[in-house]
Amino acid sequence: MPPIILIGPPGAGKTSVGKALAKKLTLKFLDSDKIVEEKSGKSISEIFITDGEPAFRDMERSTVIDLLENQDGVIALGGGSVMDLEVSKRLLPMANVVFLDVSISNAAPRVGFNRDRPLLLGNPRQQWIALMEKRRSTYEALSKARVSTDNKKPIEVAEEIVKELAL
Repeated sequence: MPPIILIGPPGAGKTSVGKALAKKLTLKFLDSDKIVEEKSGKSISEIFITDGEPAFRDMERSTVIDLLENQDGVIALGGGSVMDLEVSKRLLPMANVVFLDVSISNAAPRVGFNRDRPLLLGNPRQQWIALMEKRRSTYEALSKARVSTDNKKPIEVAEEIVKELAL
């Protein structure tokens, strides 16, 4: 089976839904953000602060492309990775890309807008809304299924994904 790729904004639940989905389907789960952190030995926030966003995006691009080309299972991608043309070009033909959609009211408590998210500094709610305005059309264009995570447990979303993708 081709990999199941989860895309969406911060707070959509890509990691928690991905773990639940992988467990349900007895597949492995991979998270591109976690892999970038493991490879670099730094948190994403540290990479942004010490190396800058362009360095992070380079690390993210190579990690995501490697995952898409060489891994199977359930793969959660960092929210901004799909904005990279090399990544989106590889994602477009993939059959099992799922956009995990979420409202600001559901994302806020998940993201904990007081936590350290580099792209949500300043006014986190406004930054999140601006990110979604910029990214929504890309999420929609790349995905074969769109599943809302609002007011749902990860396993409920995982079950909906299984139905949507007819797995």
